[in-house]
Amino acid sequence: MLNTKSLVFKERLTRKLTEQYIGLYMIEKVVLANAVKLKLLALIRIHLVVNVSRIVRYRELVKGQRVTELKLVTVNRGKEWEVEKIPNKRIV
Repeated sequence: MLNTKSLVFKERLTRKLTEQYIGLYMIEKVVLANAVKLKLLALIRIHLVVNVSRIVRYRELVKGQRVTELKLVTVNRGKEWEVEKIPNKRIV
């Protein structure tokens, strides 16, 4: 998975709402001890050779780990997801 911390997205509204990691990309070749060449989709317009500090190993879910699926709600503007609760909210 590729860290998105230093990537720039045109459609990103805020940095907070962007995923921390994107994709499951194959390492095509080890270029140097600290750089690898990734096999990326043509849609992602970044340099194929990245530093290993930006790569994170994908880990599958642990047995018994819960995955919460969000409920899809249809409203006038299109598809949206219903929020059950907001943790750590501040009352003003």
